[in-house]
Amino acid sequence: MATSYKWQFAPRFRRNAFGWKSATPIKRIKEALTEMKAVAKMEPVLAAEGALLFLEKLAPAIEQVDSSSGGIGSAVNRAIETVVPIIAKADVSRAVREKWLDRLWDALQYLGEFWGDLCATPEIAAQWADYMSPKLTTMWDHCARSREY
Repeated sequence: MATSYKWQFAPRFRRNAFGWKSATPIKRIKEALTEMKAVAKMEPVLAAEGALLFLEKLAPAIEQVDSSSGGIGSAVNRAIETVVPIIAKADVSRAVREKWLDRLWDALQYLGEFWGDLCATPEIAAQWADYMSPKLTTMWDHCARSREY
């Protein structure tokens, strides 16, 4: 990444940063998306790095937020739908994309349905499918056996 950039959203997304109320985190998510979209117009790869950072910080920052109204869940889903194309469209080498995917693996619980888009090429998607398939099969088998009891 050629340009150094200090993301304004990053310090706001600390672990448990928001308490239980959802209004502030929803506002901060919108601000972060605005920042990333603005950067994406000029530097798509830098914006993708920001999107990765955002996704890494998001879950720990909002884990205490009350989700009973559905507002924070909707904001997170919209954010994911916004940042996935930023990451997917960034023109980077295969090695960089694979490093990004490694970083995002921990966030998979929120990104599952977008994983193919994030891989950006069928070859990388196939590689990850081969990697994840045995793990997912084992988890599903375990869940199925647990329900039998």
